[in-house]
Amino acid sequence: MNLYLLAPEISLCALAIVVILLDLFIGRKWILGVVAVAGLIVPAAFTLALWGVNETSFNGMLVVDQFSLFFKLFFLVIAALVILSSTDYSFKFSAFRGEYYALVLLSAMGMMLMASTRELISIYIAVELTGISLYVLAGFLKDPKSSEAGLKYLLLGAVASAVLLYGMAMVFGLSGTTHLNEIAASIPAGGLLANPALLMGIVLLVAGFGFKIAAVPFQMWVPDVYEGAPTPITAYLSVASKAAGFAVILRVFYEALGPLSLDWGIIFAVLAAITMTLGNVVAIAQTNIKRMLAYSSIAHAGYLMMGLAAVSTLDPGALGPSGPGALVFFLAAYALTNLGAFIAIIAISNKIDSDEISDYSGMARRAPILSLALLFCLISLIGIPPTAGFIAKIYIFTAAVDYGLIWLVIIAVINTVISAYYYLRVARVMYLGTPLSEERVPSSWALRAALAFACLGVLFLGLYPWALLRIAETAVSIFP
Repeated sequence: MNLYLLAPEISLCALAIVVILLDLFIGRKWILGVVAVAGLIVPAAFTLALWGVNETSFNGMLVVDQFSLFFKLFFLVIAALVILSSTDYSFKFSAFRGEYYALVLLSAMGMMLMASTRELISIYIAVELTGISLYVLAGFLKDPKSSEAGLKYLLLGAVASAVLLYGMAMVFGLSGTTHLNEIAASIPAGGLLANPALLMGIVLLVAGFGFKIAAVPFQMWVPDVYEGAPTPITAYLSVASKAAGFAVILRVFYEALGPLSLDWGIIFAVLAAITMTLGNVVAIAQTNIKRMLAYSSIAHAGYLMMGLAAVSTLDPGALGPSGPGALVFFLAAYALTNLGAFIAIIAISNKIDSDEISDYSGMARRAPILSLALLFCLISLIGIPPTAGFIAKIYIFTAAVDYGLIWLVIIAVINTVISAYYYLRVARVMYLGTPLSEERVPSSWALRAALAFACLGVLFLGLYPWALLRIAETAVSIFP
């Protein structure tokens, strides 16, 4: 047992406890956000110190490798940006800031464990640790919409967890083990390649994890939860929760179920086409910007699943930048882009007290910097150069073409054109509409710093994508 391998998670848990204890004794609650963000330096330093380590612990349940370390840094950065952006929003729950920041930190710890475990029971525990924190955060506001969001997320999440656990039980029952590498070895050795019960277990795993990544038909919770949850938590759900889902899917399906890649690859390809189409088509009709971005998030889950379908067709040892590396790059690009959009929305919505797109009319005159940042992020979501979104889509589409999924790329290109309509509709309202007021839109230094980081990251990855792509390739090189 090497506890030092868990140093990032242990320090993050300790930070959450410190924030809760400070909340009991200090009156100036804004200090809690500063402590939470500054404290994230410690787990980040531990994670960087472990870079290059490839070890397992706790009887093979926990693994520290390039893949898990990459995602640990990813989740820490996202948590920091969410906490920074919450400073302008926390007046809505000022009496519970300590609990709010602690839950964000604990959910990030759960996501870090999701990327680090290679054993089914440990994966399930990590998924539940993450989920319980997010259920509370979704219903954190004391209003009917937020309460509905939290309750709906909890109930549907419980069903998804049960389905996921049933799928894991079927895989364990047939393979005789819960360790991912041993499952992979037992499938051909036990004559399970064409076993219908194992295929049913895979379908249940897809359903359980599909809820986490908001894939159709498991996306029914997304619009209402995204609309009712606090806007920083909506941003957190749309990027961190989705990334954690894809991280564990890559780990489970490629490491444990690689011998059946042709079967689950087809499932992900079909789900990708349906998911991106439904998300983009329904987004057209939305008048609330948070609901619009909720359906946009569903559509992007479809684009990301293209990477899974392409990964599944690779032979062992043939991983390259067009496969899982492209998927990981897309996750990072989408995270920065979507966070940037939501951070701008937080500042604007706080002033106008509305998330309706029509109330953004003429916003470019009232908040020129925020409007420009939001426009830049929307352009990246479409996939227009010189943004990270453009490079990410090029990589993911290339991966699909390279592995014969041309029909899927055609559908994705059509969907990209469709998405341009509803994204640019927001830009038209902001820049060509008549302002509803002449009042300027204020924002704190913390929110401006988070927004600048996200937008500069989107621009940097659009101009110099190979910097992150090399790291992504290193991260996914651990798979057999």
